[in-house]
Amino acid sequence: MSGKKYAVSAGHIETAKSAQKILENGGNAYDAILASFLTASVVEPVLSSLGGGGFLTAKTKDESILIYDFFTQTPLKKKRNNIEFFPIIADFGEVKQEFHIGAGSIATPGGVKGLIKIHKDLGIMPLKEIAAPAIDLAKKGIRVNAYQSFIFDIIGEIYKAGEESFQIFKSHKKEGYLKREGEILKMSDLANAIEQIVAEGDDVFYKGEIAQKIVKLSEERGGYLTMDDLKNYEVIIRKPLKIKYRQNYLLTNPPVSAGGILISFALKLLEKIDLKKIKYGSAEFLENMILTMKATDKARIDKLNGNLEEKGIENKFLDKDLIDLYFKEVFGQRSKFGGTTHISVIDEDENMASMTVTNGEGSSYMIPGTGIMLNNMLGEEDLNPNGFHNWQENQRISSMVSPSILFNDKMDLVIGSAGSNRIRTAILQTIVNICDYEKSINEAINGPRLHFEGDVLNIEKGFDKKGMEKILEKYKDANVFSQKNLFFGGVNAVGYDKERKEFFGSGDCRRQGVAIINGKIIESV
Repeated sequence: MSGKKYAVSAGHIETAKSAQKILENGGNAYDAILASFLTASVVEPVLSSLGGGGFLTAKTKDESILIYDFFTQTPLKKKRNNIEFFPIIADFGEVKQEFHIGAGSIATPGGVKGLIKIHKDLGIMPLKEIAAPAIDLAKKGIRVNAYQSFIFDIIGEIYKAGEESFQIFKSHKKEGYLKREGEILKMSDLANAIEQIVAEGDDVFYKGEIAQKIVKLSEERGGYLTMDDLKNYEVIIRKPLKIKYRQNYLLTNPPVSAGGILISFALKLLEKIDLKKIKYGSAEFLENMILTMKATDKARIDKLNGNLEEKGIENKFLDKDLIDLYFKEVFGQRSKFGGTTHISVIDEDENMASMTVTNGEGSSYMIPGTGIMLNNMLGEEDLNPNGFHNWQENQRISSMVSPSILFNDKMDLVIGSAGSNRIRTAILQTIVNICDYEKSINEAINGPRLHFEGDVLNIEKGFDKKGMEKILEKYKDANVFSQKNLFFGGVNAVGYDKERKEFFGSGDCRRQGVAIINGKIIESV
């Protein structure tokens, strides 16, 4: 070990170790998080892909704060005929969710542009060194862990629908299945593709050889993407949305994405309640969280959907009078898996990096010969609130992805989550646990969660027994999860205690998340 001080949290031990290697060899937080992104594409292949997109919230040592938006983009033109687009069902064990895949589900990917742009602006280490851990793992192979095997079971129909994806990921232990726990997964084509991108830059993906393969696939299989879509894609740099919650400040993803503004709206509702006077896990606590989610969801449908491109929408949506209105309306009534992973990094210079990347669940199509699965963002119901194929042309797709930084006089916290439309409620509950109930980072992340949306309550066991019983009398149709489930997201967070001058962090046990603090591996429990 180098003796350097840092904190990393990620969804897989190898994803975290790649960041560790970069930090201990002189890289900064941004070099480290890019190494983790590439590694996640190898060891968490359903959750991370260069064929998808994401966001980075960066707070540099000189206090510069930026959001790098490299999320997917809708195509420039919408054609009406011969579009391949069909549903599959993902089974979480306790609940099922429908996703749509096929060539017509593929949006313009931003992952490669994001990689190159972030490295150019914020990195200090050569990209070849940053990519080395991922390339090495892809060539040598990795042993599939229990969580990745479980994910393969959930989305198996997607990966079996594509001939090339099934050949890469099929099990040699169990016929007709994807890789089982303990099997070796090698991705030599992906290693070669990463080496090609490192050598040639993003032009090879957006204008050159790889771009041509994407366009040919789209033309032959019934997709929307053209060469113009790829050539015109750009990373967008935004200012973060900043709000105050009690004595804390939150920096999060701004519109056109929906996640950050919805978390902010929910926190502003909760600010009206003195949660410290309410027992954690009690019926009153659960009811307040449910009503907060209900009011936020209602406000989203009433005021936000279709308006995220509007200039100044954050000011209108977070206006005190509007929050008061929804609080009175909803609180006055009192008597989906996502192919996403989150990485958090702080280095010894206090550079902070919060990155969430996603591929949806994948379209079932690999870019031929590259090992890169293309996204299915046009087939994500939560990202298409106006209905499939009703998206506006040439626009950033709105996302629940919300890589964030929370800070106060005592600490800095880098936080984010996986989990599709459960991202916002997973982050919300973690923030409440830390700010209102002063829980440790492990307790805050790995305590039980709930999610309320569309008049349906989903809740994990583990809250106060009497409180649960009382809530379930009211919400009789609730889905009760017998144990912690990846359905409720995957929060990974690291922080710095300003008083003790110590780093801390935790991963989410729902997705086998892990933290590495100054070289010490901390398993999530």
